[in-house]
Amino acid sequence: MAPLPRLLAVLTAAGLTACGGHMGTAEASAGGISWESSLELASGEAWQGPWRMNESDFRYVDDPNVTVAADGTFAVAWVDQARKDVMLQVYEADATPRFDDGPVSVSRSPDVFSWLPRVVFGDDAVFVLWQEILFTGGSHGGEILFARSEDGGRTFSDPINLSQTTAGAGKGRLTAESWHNGSLDLIRAADGTLYAAWTEYEGGLWVAHSTNEGAEFSAPVEVVATGSDAPARGPALAVTAEGVVLVTWTVGEDPAADIHLARSTDGGRSFSDPQRVHVSSGHADAPTLAVAGNGRIHLAWGYRDADAPRLGRIGLAHSDDDGENFSSVRLLDQADDVPHGGAFPSLAADGSGVHVIAERVHDSGQGFQGLLHAWAADGETFTALRTVPGSDDEPSGGRQGLLMQKLALHPDGRIVAVHSTYDRGRRSSVRLLAGRPQNDT
Repeated sequence: MAPLPRLLAVLTAAGLTACGGHMGTAEASAGGISWESSLELASGEAWQGPWRMNESDFRYVDDPNVTVAADGTFAVAWVDQARKDVMLQVYEADATPRFDDGPVSVSRSPDVFSWLPRVVFGDDAVFVLWQEILFTGGSHGGEILFARSEDGGRTFSDPINLSQTTAGAGKGRLTAESWHNGSLDLIRAADGTLYAAWTEYEGGLWVAHSTNEGAEFSAPVEVVATGSDAPARGPALAVTAEGVVLVTWTVGEDPAADIHLARSTDGGRSFSDPQRVHVSSGHADAPTLAVAGNGRIHLAWGYRDADAPRLGRIGLAHSDDDGENFSSVRLLDQADDVPHGGAFPSLAADGSGVHVIAERVHDSGQGFQGLLHAWAADGETFTALRTVPGSDDEPSGGRQGLLMQKLALHPDGRIVAVHSTYDRGRRSSVRLLAGRPQNDT
């Protein structure tokens, strides 16, 4: 991998880069956002051989996740399939890569596939959660592993197995023959508590928490029972300003799947019976949560109407009472250049605004190519979904599933998104895309 250039063009007002790279000024404007040229963070081959469990010949990079700290430091985690490792690079507030000798291996398990990480910052720490394809006697391989760094991401602890199950942890089952990996989430609350959620192929949804910076986790709490006729899929977490823990998910084995949400008022030790946020005859999938600075909880998900299954829509609702009640559902409009819409949204919010990034359905209606973006500066009035310039020149990645979180907001108001590409037989890449609202001076 080539050395990573500094990202000064992305995250500083100077619009310059270092280390011999040059991002230039904004490439294009779309939907009130001035977007920078994309920056390649990692690249590899683009080969995925037949599935032979951990003996499979997979050679590509994929599964990016980004997080930004309050001081502007940000981290990107991704997977190098050839190494079977979760990789991480951290950038200082001035956008200098922290590790001059390249990204750090988090999982350190070269004989076992590691997939679809989530990364968050602590006060002086970095935390990573991922799916490890361990085969422990059940119908599907998968465990949920966690590691922490106490030196800013330079080294990581030995992984902790949070799931310890034979039920196929990290699987987001659609049907008995179809599922997405990466059915997990990790967040850190304002009081420092870490919450991890995951689902299993066998249907269960679990949430565990740590009150000591990830040194230990509680026994996981069962939110949806293993063996459920409606297997939980695609969990997302949030914690409100009042400390209420929210977990949302959808279900498999149901062409009319709805979005479910449960609340915990005791720090994740127990959860309420779930409510359904979006009830319809269509298929709702891949929910995501974000809490704005004004306390409003935003919820987004992908939706396909039963009468228009080739059109991907993004649904939205919000709550102003810690998730007890949600607004009526709205579906985002789509710009003229988005004929088949989007799916698998990521969500981020700041003071009162909210941004959505979604996978762009290919113009053919099959597969995905690029990213879409919409936003509401006031948390109410959304732009149409538009293609993020520079994101759609190659087919999208997500070879093991699209249950990812690709979006974060920089403290100065800039959007930071990550994306993977996979052009079979040619190349794969992990990219950073950044933009600024044009009314943000």
